[in-house]
Amino acid sequence: MTPARPTTPPDPQPQPHSHSRLQPHPHPLPEPDLRAAFARAASDVTPGPLPLEAVRSAGRARRRRRTTALSALSVLAVATAVVAVVVLTPVRPSPSAPGPGPAPVAVPPTVVPTSAPPVRTSDAPPPPDPTPIRVVASGERVNAGKGWKVWLTAEGKHWVGPDGYENVRSVTDGNIDLGAPGVSHQSEGNAKGAFHSGLYYGTRTAGRVELRNAEGRAVVAALLELPGRPGWGVWYVHTGPGMGDVSPVLYDRAGKLLSELPLLPTGDGP
Repeated sequence: MTPARPTTPPDPQPQPHSHSRLQPHPHPLPEPDLRAAFARAASDVTPGPLPLEAVRSAGRARRRRRTTALSALSVLAVATAVVAVVVLTPVRPSPSAPGPGPAPVAVPPTVVPTSAPPVRTSDAPPPPDPTPIRVVASGERVNAGKGWKVWLTAEGKHWVGPDGYENVRSVTDGNIDLGAPGVSHQSEGNAKGAFHSGLYYGTRTAGRVELRNAEGRAVVAALLELPGRPGWGVWYVHTGPGMGDVSPVLYDRAGKLLSELPLLPTGDGP
């Protein structure tokens, strides 16, 4: 018996494609035509207006924020400088309580320079500087001016005027007490002026001899001594007309008054 042949199934029929799938264009556009189509589509789009006012407002807002930030930084810098000055000001530490701990550091006081003159504590004027004393050899003649000459010996004072007449004032005849400060006075003159001279004695610290008149006007005399500081010396000075009565006054080197004579005529009258 002949076996039966299997029945061949019919060929499957092609199913229609779903309409949801995209089918290629039966006639695709060439590339130049595609570009032209995009250009036409773009030209049909109208752009909106440029938002200039919004841009300006945003710029102004940014500038305000920047100015505010810079102002805050400036205030912070000034405050920092003030704090630094306050911190650097030296302050004396207060005494600490007793107990262990580091010793306080002493801060030196601030010295403020000033150009103000010193204040005098007394109304009295300062004493004049001492007059330099010229030391001369015994018998050495000193030109005292206007024709007058003066010299010293162990005997005492010698002088001669323009007329050539010599005079002497002894320190050894007992009329001078060399143990106490004193001053003597001799003068010769005329209407044009007078020459005054004398002895100072009783001190080894003679500083100045002045010739003072009744109105307080004073002239300073020159001083002569022998070597070795014998404790006495000679003074001399010239005065002009109108000096009136005068008095010699002796001071020590510190300006202390040692001796003076009453007012005496100068000899410069007519």
